[in-house]
Formats: sequence, structure tokens, C-alpha cells
Amino acid sequence: MAEPGNRVAAGEPRSPWLRGGFVLAAAFIGFIAVIGAVLGVASDISGKDGSDTADAPTTGAVGPSSAESTDAGTACPEPADGPQDVPNSAPTGVTWTLYETVALPSSKKAGPAVAGKDLARCYAHTPVGALLATSQISVRYLAADDWLEVTRTQTVGAGRDAYIADRTKAEQTAAPGPDDGAHGQIAGFRFVTHNDTTAVIQTVWRFPDGRMQAATTTVLWQDGDWRLEYPADPPDPTPVDSLAGYTPWGGV
Repeated sequence: MAEPGNRVAAGEPRSPWLRGGFVLAAAFIGFIAVIGAVLGVASDISGKDGSDTADAPTTGAVGPSSAESTDAGTACPEPADGPQDVPNSAPTGVTWTLYETVALPSSKKAGPAVAGKDLARCYAHTPVGALLATSQISVRYLAADDWLEVTRTQTVGAGRDAYIADRTKAEQTAAPGPDDGAHGQIAGFRFVTHNDTTAVIQTVWRFPDGRMQAATTTVLWQDGDWRLEYPADPPDPTPVDSLAGYTPWGGV
């Protein structure tokens, strides 16, 4: 993941999708259910229009195991992690690193084995690999500078193309705005279901004002890696009062 120094410098155009208000309202709780509501949040923050467009990258799996390279034709390396049960405690051997002010988990055994500036892919075909994948991808497809490559490469599902189209259109008119730092952080998790092809995981996100929300996300094992499912009708996050029933987990 990126170091704090990789954040956008003062005065440099910044994607409106990562403004503090947007992040607090929607970005780190799973999926964007209604594009209009998201734009409303961004509009309330800036009160003006501008432009911010994204270039279309190549679709497909990417990258050899290096820090910056993204080779669309390269398969994932064999992970070190073997078969395991669904974790009922915080996974061991996990390192937390800031990516756009959000602490994200990684593991030498469970992935991501390939990490560039925006893409982090190649996770173990295990419950912990699925947990790391949903944590990483659900943030990166929203926060990455090259969100389009992340979305095309690491998400699937009936709602993905509509999200790409709506966000591309929105970034042509939404103005970059200040970041108030109100980013959610991972606080806990709970597996809903898991098998060889599908993992449904609830992740609790804690915000600076103390509020917590549980977001349900699904990752699917396809083409040798876990990919985040973007459904046509994403579920809304659920407010939670405590981590009772969840496994406490997080880097902050």
C-alpha cells in the first residue's frame, strides 16, 4: 500500500470521490448504491463544478510480483498460504499500511502478492485471502487514482459497468475539493458464508466521530484470484453499536 507521502499534494487536482464527506458517507462502506446520492454529497462539499477525467486502462488481470509493474497477461504467483478454516480470531502475520489515509491489511502468505501504486492483487485461495481481498479492493476501487483499472481488473458483477459509466460521467463535472480526513477505518469482521468459490464477509468500519457501520461484501474466486462482486442492487450498510458478534481487527 501507499505511504502517506503518496497522498495528493496541496493544490493538485484530487478526485471528488475521495473527499472527506464522500468517504464518510459512502466510500468505505462497500458499494455505491445510488450514484445521484453520492454526487449530492460531493456537491454539498464543494458547491461548484470543475473537471476531473480518468483515462481508460487495459482490462484484465495484471502484473508480475513487483512494486510498479502491471502486466495484463501474467498469472498470479503461487501463494504460500494453504487450506485453512474460517478465522474466528484476528489473522496472524498481517501488516497494516496506509493507503490514502486508510489502513489496509496485507500478508506475505495470503496476499496481495502483487502490489503496485493502485492495484493490489493475487490473494491466497483461503478464507484469510478472501478477507484481505475484500478489505483491499473495496477501498482501492473507490480511492485509487486509476480507479478504472482497479474496477475493471478486480471487480465483477451486474452493477460494475453502470458504476464505471456513472462515475466517469460524474468526474467530468464534479470539482476537486478539500479532504477533511473523515475516513473510515476497519474495526472488525465476520464471515457470513465461505466456500471454494464465494466468500461473503461483513466488515465493520469505524469513523472519527465514533459511528460504526457494517458493510456486507462478496468476493468470488475467478481466473485464479478473488474479485469483488459489484451487484446490481448493492446492500446498504448497517449501523452497529459495538463489535459484539464480530472479530475485532484493524490497524488503527
